[in-house]
Amino acid sequence: MCTSVQPTEWTSDLKNQNFDGIVLVTQNHDTLPLELECLKAPLQDYSAVDSGVGEEVVVLKVPGLPGNRLVFASTGPVNRDYDDVRRFSDAAAKGIKRALKAGIKRPLLVCPPHKDYKNSALVAALGALQALYMPLEVREGNKKLSDYKVCVLGLWAQEEAEGRRLVDLADALESGRLVCRDIGGSDPERMAAPHAADYVQQLFEGSPVQVQALSDLKVLEQEYPCLALVNRCASSVPRHQARVIKLQYCGEGPVQKTLMLVGKGITYDTGGADIKAGGVMAGMHRDKCGAAAVAGFFQILAKLKPKHLKVVGAMAMVRNSVGADCYVADELVVSRARRRVRVGNTDAEGRMVMVDLLCEMKEKAVHEVSPELFTIATLTGHAVRAVGPHYSIIMDNGPAHCNNNAAQWQKAGEVLGDVFEVSTIRREDYEFHKGKSEYEDILQCNNLPSSATPRGHQTPAAFLIMASGLDKHGVDSSKPLPYSHIDIAGSSGPFPGVPTGAPVIAMATNYILSDSL
Repeated sequence: MCTSVQPTEWTSDLKNQNFDGIVLVTQNHDTLPLELECLKAPLQDYSAVDSGVGEEVVVLKVPGLPGNRLVFASTGPVNRDYDDVRRFSDAAAKGIKRALKAGIKRPLLVCPPHKDYKNSALVAALGALQALYMPLEVREGNKKLSDYKVCVLGLWAQEEAEGRRLVDLADALESGRLVCRDIGGSDPERMAAPHAADYVQQLFEGSPVQVQALSDLKVLEQEYPCLALVNRCASSVPRHQARVIKLQYCGEGPVQKTLMLVGKGITYDTGGADIKAGGVMAGMHRDKCGAAAVAGFFQILAKLKPKHLKVVGAMAMVRNSVGADCYVADELVVSRARRRVRVGNTDAEGRMVMVDLLCEMKEKAVHEVSPELFTIATLTGHAVRAVGPHYSIIMDNGPAHCNNNAAQWQKAGEVLGDVFEVSTIRREDYEFHKGKSEYEDILQCNNLPSSATPRGHQTPAAFLIMASGLDKHGVDSSKPLPYSHIDIAGSSGPFPGVPTGAPVIAMATNYILSDSL
């Protein structure tokens, strides 16, 4: 299993013949700095015969440059109200894809500094690496010697210190996204729960990250009854049986902050008894991208080894199968927090597999230093309908809101283009999940799709708070615990297509790189 990222190296020499083509990412040739003057004349000549040079990726023959080839991918304008740093990653991805078509195997990515976007070169590098990702199944089935689409990706920088920093950061961040894509994007058999556990254990062997995989059905039933309920049908098929994968990282020095992450890892979502009909089941192997993001963040931790930070993670790897033993609407289950939950819709399984793990994190959090709790999930279609694709949504409980947690994540996401919208958990969301009869304390869900439910992406956060017992740790308690729910249904990536790795870049920016970017 190859989990190393695309090899990268830096250079300040545009004539370096170790490369066989240059991919230039900038707004237009007129803004090139003096160090890139040699690229200006060819582009000026080309623009004289093609006025669309700034609208499409073009390939020029330029004698003297590596491979005699220059690929120009314009960002277009970057100074309008609605522009952001993603212009650079988008252009870099298009440029690299065009370079591959041109047969370039050792591209040198050149993204000159921009006065308004000081991290544009790193963002461009991440965009290029996204385009160069090779799926795990392809790597494992590849008969060739290489697991990469190109031999090396060169990154241009003016100074050595800048170049080495660029390579190191790109390598670390991409390594986390690669893990996220491997787990999140692989098919429901290759990344069934037992295989996901094997992948994670092999990945972190010999690293600062500790891993424990729980598989005993009796343990799962006792400790995580809501998760076990979803797992009941799949548990009869050994290769589909659930795993709870626990991870922990503790950096050097006294702990100053503790992050506690729970990720939804539904390896395949049939919808269960409330089956996904009408052709909407395709793509449901991607319902594990929340858990994948947890693993991806730990990979970045293993690479960068931040000090004074403790991170505890849990990946809820479960298949929501349909069959004679599947759970059904109307069933009652008592959560780990001793709340009686009425199942309303078996296709709302994501909140079920996370809620007891969130409760366990809550129990531990009261003894930790400066804890922050999170659930990360491709949870609702309503999230996509509310903000569209490409955007994660974050929402805080009371203590997290007092800490401006969601606002900080949104600000961090803007730095490298892992962007967020902020939602609010309101009183109506809690009312929605109150039990409707004396049989139950909490209603898990209504029987409509989230996209057809008012506040369909906010109410699940209220359920997670109520059913985990976190409602006893609000702003009015003696031990308030900050908790934020992150819905990545829109940002996790297109299907068909490659997962994006969201929101691991924003997480790393917020908690590891905030002082260096």
